[in-house]
Amino acid sequence: MLARSVRSLAAAAAKPRAFHASAVVRSGGNFPVHRDTDDNNAETAFDFTPGNYERVHAILDRYPENYKASAIIPLLDLAQRQHGGWLPLAAMNKVARIVDVKPIQVYEVATFYTMFNREKVGKYFIQLCGTTPCMICGSEEIKTTIETHLGIKEGETTADGRFTLREVECLGACSNAPMVQINDDFYENLTPETTRQLLDACKKDAPPPMSKWGSLPMNGQLSCEGPQGKTSLLWAKHPPPGFRMRPDSDLQPKVDPSKIKEEMLY
Repeated sequence: MLARSVRSLAAAAAKPRAFHASAVVRSGGNFPVHRDTDDNNAETAFDFTPGNYERVHAILDRYPENYKASAIIPLLDLAQRQHGGWLPLAAMNKVARIVDVKPIQVYEVATFYTMFNREKVGKYFIQLCGTTPCMICGSEEIKTTIETHLGIKEGETTADGRFTLREVECLGACSNAPMVQINDDFYENLTPETTRQLLDACKKDAPPPMSKWGSLPMNGQLSCEGPQGKTSLLWAKHPPPGFRMRPDSDLQPKVDPSKIKEEMLY
């Protein structure tokens, strides 16, 4: 019995272990390690613009001197916005010098968060939600519509560099599925027809404007009601205009979404 167990252990030890033998898997469209390209290598340069240096100082002022590393995420975001939606190696190195940490600490942050793109993306970066609620509501049809209309596949960029399509995990708009995020903005309750209209508008650099509540669902829906309308919280008699559940509630938005990028914390 003991001899058989020893032979079994020896045979198992002789087999290669899967996590050593398998190839590196891509996640979120980015390699987990850096790959040199002509426009992203140790010789390329990056620096913040004078205007963005003012934002850099504003970000750093929010943290104690000995906690400058807390600024890594907002500084990476600022660098990505300046650099056309993606982070070259030089930008990450610049952030490391500003916050006085080793570059690897910045690389660890940039590779952990999928919101940071370490490969070039198009002017309109389309993130298609493919998680269960969107999938059962038709995200596969929306994906096919986008691929056909733009002539690219998931993970690719159009030849003119204007559109990149990437399928992502849940974006948190399940009640208005299917949906996409284009750059910073959500476009919800999509159909193949409204998806084509949205893409055509972006081709003209005229995407639908943000309302005071942000992006409106593309089917005109103004609330999260199902196809049968309201089925809960029904009133025997509808309350008069102006009724509020709480007298102190204020249904006016505090931030104008159309100006949010100008009024961010930095």
